[in-house]
Amino acid sequence: MSQTVARAIDIVAFVSRRHRTLGEIADHLGVHKSTALRILQTLEEGGFVRRVPDHRYAMGFQLIAYGQLALDQVEARALARPILQELSERSGHTVHFAELAGDRVVYVDKIDGRGSVAMGSRIGLPAILHTAGVAKAILAHQPDRARWLSRCDYQRFTPTTVAGPEELSAELDRVRERGWAEDDGEHEDFLNCVALPVYDARGQVTHSLSVTALKVVAPLAELRAHLDEYRTAAHRVSRALGWGGDDHGRR
Repeated sequence: MSQTVARAIDIVAFVSRRHRTLGEIADHLGVHKSTALRILQTLEEGGFVRRVPDHRYAMGFQLIAYGQLALDQVEARALARPILQELSERSGHTVHFAELAGDRVVYVDKIDGRGSVAMGSRIGLPAILHTAGVAKAILAHQPDRARWLSRCDYQRFTPTTVAGPEELSAELDRVRERGWAEDDGEHEDFLNCVALPVYDARGQVTHSLSVTALKVVAPLAELRAHLDEYRTAAHRVSRALGWGGDDHGRR
């Protein structure tokens, strides 16, 4: 990959999180402002970035349009969406759908619940591997666990965040044994969720869904009480993806 292309990709990823100044972008790339500006001008012409009124740079509308087109091409998302919507409407909570994509677990759909609040999860962005329920529900079923454990930075967000690879590996063992994962305020301490694996036609866990709620609205114990309902939804999605076995990957 050429250096210019790599820098352009880096800029798009950098401004996707929040608006950035020219100086911030140049510092992030480790280049002079004039170099960063030339790349930004090209990206702006293509609609990949845009300047906002305070002279900072943000994600461009053309990129947002391409992102939506890419999501529309994710067949699993289209097949799962009616089931996810039904689950969100019935539970009243936010439902996430995630996909194993290379070395990441990415949110590919999100149905906001009634009275939902802002969450760190965004469609198209990767889940945090050592905290997100959707990530743990998938990773627990991957054969190359050591590689995944090495990819986590184990940043401590809250007192309940998994502290290191040994603790995460033990947690993944529990997830695989009981058939579901959870996030007990491990990234945002006011939220909790339970997550279920989703199987594809080969019986491999390639996706997962989660039900997320404010702790003051539905604490973890309450979410666990509805696991049968959530498990049924996950099984329905697995069926839609071509899986003909049970909830444990067995035919």
